[in-house]
Amino acid sequence: MGNYTVEEGFISRDIEYIYRDRFAPGNNVELLWKGTEAFNRIFEAVRAARSFVCLEFYIYRNDDTGRELAEILKQKAGEGVKVYILYDHFGSFGTPRSFWRGLAEAGVRIGASYVFKFDSPLRYIHRDHRKLIIIDGQSAFTGGLNIANEYRGLHLRMKKGWRDTGVFIKGPAAKALLGKFRKSWRLWGKGPLDAGLPAPPDAAGGPLSVIPIFAGSGKGRRRLRRLLYYSINHAKKSIFLTTAYFCPSRRMIETLEAAARRGVEVKLLLQGHTDVPVAKYAGMMYYDRLLRAGIEIHHYLGQVLHAKTYVFDLAWSIVGSANLDFQSLRWNDEGNVGILDEGFAGMLCDVFHEDLSNAEQVVLDKWRRRPLADKIKERVFSLIRRRL
Repeated sequence: MGNYTVEEGFISRDIEYIYRDRFAPGNNVELLWKGTEAFNRIFEAVRAARSFVCLEFYIYRNDDTGRELAEILKQKAGEGVKVYILYDHFGSFGTPRSFWRGLAEAGVRIGASYVFKFDSPLRYIHRDHRKLIIIDGQSAFTGGLNIANEYRGLHLRMKKGWRDTGVFIKGPAAKALLGKFRKSWRLWGKGPLDAGLPAPPDAAGGPLSVIPIFAGSGKGRRRLRRLLYYSINHAKKSIFLTTAYFCPSRRMIETLEAAARRGVEVKLLLQGHTDVPVAKYAGMMYYDRLLRAGIEIHHYLGQVLHAKTYVFDLAWSIVGSANLDFQSLRWNDEGNVGILDEGFAGMLCDVFHEDLSNAEQVVLDKWRRRPLADKIKERVFSLIRRRL
């Protein structure tokens, strides 16, 4: 971790104070941002598990990708490895019960979060939007990838998956992330997670400190929002934000405007092709205002953009599942990690600028000449942005 002073930039103790959690030092962090390579790395790590594997995903589909991972998990369970899967009921709604039953019969423990109940239907608006795998308490994956073909590039005969980002972590942070999974399993799982689960040994050290930014309650989501606003307000040079779904609150708009006014370079990389047009139109309602403030907006032109990465002053980075919308910041359980390191931030910035080379910048004059039908959609859908 770099040596920063309060005057120069971000420091770990300020971040810990804002978020009320601590950095875990001594980690190696591998950046994963190419779909096929990311899944190869994940599957390789799961195959190497010796004691236990814990998975928590918003979407786990019964497709080629989901079935391949399921077969690996069944094999590991047959070898005596303890396997736990927690999936979101809404996100994985199309996955048949027979799929989960087959895993359970092979010895995999299954839990579902936010199952619909007629006596509390409004609770179904909440989602467990996390993407997390923990292997033996020594390594972990988190980010934006779900277990589905579109993230791997196997859908519609495409050679490339959706554009997403994750991290593979080796070191003490994996044990901290296991603690986050324990809480989720205690809430939604069946029976104790610890039944015969061995304590993870101390992992080999690495150069990076990692702070888990996991929000699973109203209080946790408030801390997440506070950390994001702190990061934007504290930035002095640059803010590079990549998000799949951008439906900003008034406070988010004003905070980004204030950063641009004080001379910070602010760039947003957003979806071009989208899987949720309603959310895209709702966010586009505020482009004119942001562009007038000097904020750059770029639409990604490749496959669907699903990444969520935030880099401040080329030093402080957040990678995970949280989008800059009301659903993520007000309703969802989200999983992210923060890394305060110039080297890692530099890698994320390299990816950001490579993505910009495959994106179209939104220009104010041209933007104002967009079709009237688009302007009507923006205004209409912005009225329901708090539910998107």
